[in-house]
Amino acid sequence: MPKVKCAKKSRTHLEVQKQGIGFNKQFGQHILKNPLVVDSMVEKAALRPTDTVLEIGPGTGNLTMKMIDRVKKVIACEIDPRLVAELQKRVQGTPSAHKLQMMVGDVLKTDLPFFDICVANIPYQTSSPLVFKLLLHRPFFRCAILMFQREFAQRLVAPPGDKLYCRLSLNVQLLARVDHLMKIGRNNFRPPPKVESSVVRLEPKNPPPPINFQEWDGMVRIAFLRKNKTLGAAFKNSKVLSLLEKNYRIHCSFNNIPIPEDFEMKQKVTDILETNSLDKKRARSMDIDDFLGVLHAFNSSGIHFN
Repeated sequence: MPKVKCAKKSRTHLEVQKQGIGFNKQFGQHILKNPLVVDSMVEKAALRPTDTVLEIGPGTGNLTMKMIDRVKKVIACEIDPRLVAELQKRVQGTPSAHKLQMMVGDVLKTDLPFFDICVANIPYQTSSPLVFKLLLHRPFFRCAILMFQREFAQRLVAPPGDKLYCRLSLNVQLLARVDHLMKIGRNNFRPPPKVESSVVRLEPKNPPPPINFQEWDGMVRIAFLRKNKTLGAAFKNSKVLSLLEKNYRIHCSFNNIPIPEDFEMKQKVTDILETNSLDKKRARSMDIDDFLGVLHAFNSSGIHFN
């Protein structure tokens, strides 16, 4: 009879499985099993002996064990109590056991501690909110080496004009330098996800751009509702005009600016866009400087997007 090939499993994964710990799809648990990929991520992080590392979703600790001997401390944030216990057991008795600090819970609902570097295999369903939680975190960290679903990673680095260029691309590139480091096949995980992955490096811009990010995002959200439409069409949508007029009237009230009885927000928006040669531009091909120009043009006329 022909021999039946058995799937190879790492020692750690077998131990986890023997204890009856199944991986939870609800938490997006896909454990990175390839040691070469783990080594490469750690190398790209350029860790220093004085670093405090934040690891999100450590799982069974494959990344943790590679980093903990090289740094001052690893703060591992894990939502699954079963994997918390497994990681603590794995580190227990090693010379670096005192360097591990566990945070149990949902990282999106947790106040982040101080850290120098973030290295993580990010659960796919939390990618976008987690990126902005990191980038808006203070004090600034040096960089983050993060693994994402391939298409999400491609959106992060997409330039203006690219078919994947979107509000996410613009906002992340406003706040950070973004580099695509490597592609990771689905078979490097257990269980294998349905999609391919990529590793991305984020380096926050310090100092950050001198703008109100909430207002910036409000403006960008309007422009990218239909990114192929002109700004003239996007900003003259009836719901958008209603919002802008409400904000404008509040601005005028606070600053004691009289509003003419025949005032029309549509005409004011048209004048702003045409005066600044913005009415024919489309969000899909506009870069950060273009959008900063849009924000300045509206703000200079008393229109805000908060």
